[in-house]
Amino acid sequence: MQQLATACEAIAATRKKLLKTGIVADYLRSRTTNEAAVSALFLSGRAFPAWEETTLQVGGRSLWQIVAELSGKDEAALTAAYRRHGDPGAVAAEVLPERAGQGLGVLEVEATFRQIAATRGPAPKSAIVRDLISRATPLEAKYIIKIMTGDLRIGLKESLVEEAIARAYGGTLIEAQRANMLLGDIGETVRLASEGRLAAAEMRLFHPLGFMLASPIESPEEGLSYFAEAAVEDKYDGIRAQAHIENGEVKFFSRTRDEITESFPELPDTLAELRRSAILDGEIVAWDYQAKRARPFSVLQQRLGRKKVSDKMLREIPVAFLAFDVLYAGGELVMDRPLRERAKILDELLMENSRSPQGNEASPRKSAKPGSQGKLSFGDEEKSVTAHIIRAPVFRASSPAELEELFAAAQDRGNEGLMIKDLNSPYTPGRRGKSWLKMKRELATLDVVVTAVEYGHGKRVGVLSDYTFAVWDTSKDRLVNIGKAYSGLTDAEIAEMTQWFLDHTLEDQGFRLVVEPKIVLEVAFNNLMKSDRHESGYALRFPRIVRLRPDKSPEEADTIERVREIPVSTL
Repeated sequence: MQQLATACEAIAATRKKLLKTGIVADYLRSRTTNEAAVSALFLSGRAFPAWEETTLQVGGRSLWQIVAELSGKDEAALTAAYRRHGDPGAVAAEVLPERAGQGLGVLEVEATFRQIAATRGPAPKSAIVRDLISRATPLEAKYIIKIMTGDLRIGLKESLVEEAIARAYGGTLIEAQRANMLLGDIGETVRLASEGRLAAAEMRLFHPLGFMLASPIESPEEGLSYFAEAAVEDKYDGIRAQAHIENGEVKFFSRTRDEITESFPELPDTLAELRRSAILDGEIVAWDYQAKRARPFSVLQQRLGRKKVSDKMLREIPVAFLAFDVLYAGGELVMDRPLRERAKILDELLMENSRSPQGNEASPRKSAKPGSQGKLSFGDEEKSVTAHIIRAPVFRASSPAELEELFAAAQDRGNEGLMIKDLNSPYTPGRRGKSWLKMKRELATLDVVVTAVEYGHGKRVGVLSDYTFAVWDTSKDRLVNIGKAYSGLTDAEIAEMTQWFLDHTLEDQGFRLVVEPKIVLEVAFNNLMKSDRHESGYALRFPRIVRLRPDKSPEEADTIERVREIPVSTL
């Protein structure tokens, strides 16, 4: 583990991607295959392979308390160290004592991670973590904590680890990327690469693949400037979801790659009878089955993050899955095919379902037709809940005027705007190019990460309601604060988030808490100004919280480069 930590220090010390991949490749070649497989996993910032549902369930506050106890330092010294580093792992490296006999192997750390994950209860978990950290050197402890918190932050993305695997063992980068995507296990990818068998990787369902992303556009003219043939869909105000289906088993995953099936128990039955295994891309929305249209996101938000959905909520907030793409069908990965072919495969899949005689392409002025449906019954047919999978309507536009008309119609239906897609484009997971475009008109918004919270005033005394938030400075691979907001969330949301922030506090400054940067918000504002008030160099005028974004990971928040694209106010 010391060698891995030393490699991580070298990786963090350079901004040159080629040098980073060289360090990783040299390190992997120097280890046994099993050590290299586990190390590749750790270098990707994960404790367990992506396809597994295993989690450590150890909070930042617990780790902070363990480091404080083992260091013997007082709170003032720990706070000063945190202010210097802004990272609990780096704090551990500074404050933990070095003793004879310390040192761990990567396989030993991986085995202990699995022991922690299998242990129930915070006290027993903490005891195992405490023993692990106490046996590690300070530098090892730094990276063990970083891996446990999922915040490696050394400027090493998983794509660079894939590149290093190809470099270390032979094979092409495309082969390494494809194998890791299919398997959902970069450690297994190392094993295949070491045997020269990357091409033998097979699709493992029920682990989420990356989602293809869209770039924003400002006008209908721009929307038709990048490609000649476009498919146009409504942009729905729901949550992006990926559905995996095989032999009657169905699971849904969010953009953060979390399984969300339990939050929508009426949906699996809508897809369970598909005759072929498949991976579908789509949007889960709160659906008005009488009006045949999506309801606002604020309605759907009441269903998010719930392990148990009440019968009352199932009846009052029915949902639908709007399918608009297919990644895998009947044992074949179809992502590399152009969108026009994938659309036909998706239509065929839905039409094959014995429950789905409909579900075809809708005309621009028709409502979406329901596809397959499933029901949950509560002992009374009148109280049953029906859920649909709906083939998202696809339109065509060949002029800015037609696109403008479609945009107006989408907004009349209560949707956010339009998605404009190149019919000849493959599905490229995790990439934001010009093949998919999104057209919205609204006040300027940013997706930001909460870095600190403060107690409120008046009726909000005792709850954490004032949020300081940040965007990414990619040149330094760190978050930089850009604003503060305290309005926009409901009392119930504030109460729920208060408990989360208390459980994930990194530094208690009394009235203000520095928290783990995990919560993403969508924030609207009137203007952007240059300002030295925040380390980003900008400040937002009249910021307010539009909504929580549990469907987005912190890494998906906006960047300072995106901020610089917004016109700066001179007021």
